[in-house]
Amino acid sequence: MGWLQRLFGLEKPADAQVDPVAVESTPDGGDIPPERLGLNGEYDQSGLAKRVALAFDEDSSFDDIDSLWVAQTGSTVVLKGSVPDQDTLDQLVQIASGVTGATDVQTDQVSVG
Repeated sequence: MGWLQRLFGLEKPADAQVDPVAVESTPDGGDIPPERLGLNGEYDQSGLAKRVALAFDEDSSFDDIDSLWVAQTGSTVVLKGSVPDQDTLDQLVQIASGVTGATDVQTDQVSVG
């Protein structure tokens, strides 16, 4: 089971993108903030977290990790749970940091080992 499926109950859409272009505006007609862009460029309150999960899905070396969760607080990616080692956590943080709209990655709720 992939990250999107496990965390959000979503099958990966065929045209899902980690860094999509906005295709609509916010509910009030403004531009969509980068952290609210959904998988296909639509407005999504949890867009950043879903795109980070998609980015994790794209790297098969993380397929066996099922004890880590991804959330967001504004433009901060929040990782919670546990990972097998520090190298894995560092790689996940690097990937999450590279997703458009992420300004920080919080890992204080992740245990290592």
